[in-house]
Amino acid sequence: MQHFDVLIVGGGMAGATAAISIKKQHPYCRIAVVEAFAPKANTHPSFDDRSIALAEQSIDYLNRLELFSKEWRFAEPILQVNVSDRGHFGKTTIEPKAHDVDALGYVVEVNPYGQFLHQQLQSHDITVFCPAMVSSLTQHLDYVEVLIALESSEQKISVQSSLLVVADGAQSPTRALLNLEFNSFPYEQGALIANVKVAQGHKGQAFERFTPQGPMALLPMSEDRYSVAWCMKREALDEVLAYDDAQFLARLQQEFGYRGGIFEAVGMRSSYPLVHGRVSDVVHHRVVIIGNAAHAIHPIAGQGFNLGVRDIQCLNTCLNHHDVSEWGSHAFTQAYKVARARDISRVMTLTDGLVRLFSNHSRTVAFGRSCGLLLMSLFTNFKAPLAKQLMGRVK
Repeated sequence: MQHFDVLIVGGGMAGATAAISIKKQHPYCRIAVVEAFAPKANTHPSFDDRSIALAEQSIDYLNRLELFSKEWRFAEPILQVNVSDRGHFGKTTIEPKAHDVDALGYVVEVNPYGQFLHQQLQSHDITVFCPAMVSSLTQHLDYVEVLIALESSEQKISVQSSLLVVADGAQSPTRALLNLEFNSFPYEQGALIANVKVAQGHKGQAFERFTPQGPMALLPMSEDRYSVAWCMKREALDEVLAYDDAQFLARLQQEFGYRGGIFEAVGMRSSYPLVHGRVSDVVHHRVVIIGNAAHAIHPIAGQGFNLGVRDIQCLNTCLNHHDVSEWGSHAFTQAYKVARARDISRVMTLTDGLVRLFSNHSRTVAFGRSCGLLLMSLFTNFKAPLAKQLMGRVK
């Protein structure tokens, strides 16, 4: 039976990044990844490729591990963030030069970045079971025994690992096998996702605009596109999704205004429900839960994957502070739990608070919001906490 020091369930963005970062910092450890879906090979760039925002702090960490390049054609810098409240006077702008950085973050297209990470898995002596799923697991005193079902055959193989890292997403079947609850509540809003092309380019600008229907985020992408995340009441989603391209662009322009430019083309549209949730415990016996399997937050501040990157950083710090023989031990998992508690709670509380603050239609609250944004625009000290949050600077 094969034995690994670390077995990661989930080879997506969080799982693959965790595996490669651990291997780079601990080249002699034995790592395996179980991933349910085979990567798409030799796919061409698409207008509709989804994207994620990497905060400046995440970029700094990934750069040090050679897991990011500012020269990638599918990475676009965020050179300015504009925050406004539709129908009210308050607005503010955040720029990198005020914080001694070249960019506040980067927008990265998921498909080509995922291909890059998969190539890194293959080139770093990491065992990859793919396509495959965890059929069952048994926790022993000194290891976790995992039964892996390989899709390519009817074969099931059993492996052991000192530490099991669960990174298989928001619906995590492995979390269910561990009987861990995911405590969550749905928002009244859902998110519509699309890419739009803007006339005369976006100039690296990102926008967070709060409207009576919900927040709208525009993130700069390659080829003069914005990645749009448009939050609205769930009952309105079906209507907007049914629009043809011209109707959709007209409605988006009407709701957002012209500050971001004139929208001239849109690709495929999709939607997903918005929830606020957290696993009942980020650790179990010889198990650590990271990424979307551990927490789900509203996309209002673009912090979802960045929170997962900090999970990975913390996991690596714990690995560095413990001998390999201690990986997965009670002392190890408790150290991780304590180290992550404050950041996860703070980000989840702040994100949920922003949703509730800007979803409140009280005139008094709206006036207070406008005053707050105005103060941010006038005084750097008032703007600093928001800027640090966007950049992922948590300390």
